[in-house]
Order: sequence, then C-alpha cells, then structure tokens
Amino acid sequence: MDVKSILIWIVIGILAGWLASVVVGGGGLVRYLITGLIGAFVGGFLFRIAGINLNLGNAYVTEIVVAAIGAIVVVLIARLLA
Repeated sequence: MDVKSILIWIVIGILAGWLASVVVGGGGLVRYLITGLIGAFVGGFLFRIAGINLNLGNAYVTEIVVAAIGAIVVVLIARLLA
C-alpha cells in the first residue's frame, strides 16, 4: 500500500466513525478513526454475507456508508457487552 491509500483509509475511517457517532453517540477524533476502521471491516463482511451490493454511484461514498453501518453495529454490540 502506498501513502495515498493509507490516507484514504484514514479519511474514510474518520468520516464513517463520525457518522456512526451522529447516530449512536460518542466523540473524539481517535475514537472516530478506530470505530470507522473496524466498522469498515465489519460492514464489508456483513454486506458480503447478506449478498448486498450497495452502489451509490461513487466508490468512496459507498465505502463510507458501508463503514458507517459497520461502525454503528460495532458500537451497539460493544454497548451490549459492556
């Protein structure tokens, strides 16, 4: 991976984490990043398992939405377990 790809993942993670925090609460840039990056993996896994192919017209927008949905799931599960 090159630096551009890593920066794109970081931006997607932060945006997804922020979107998740709007829905379920929480805050902080580091928390956004961690939640968003974990959410990207979880969201991608869930969408793949469910056979859902989300196409919003832009690959980055689609990735952000999938990661945000995954981040919401991660936060809700973490709250249930805590």
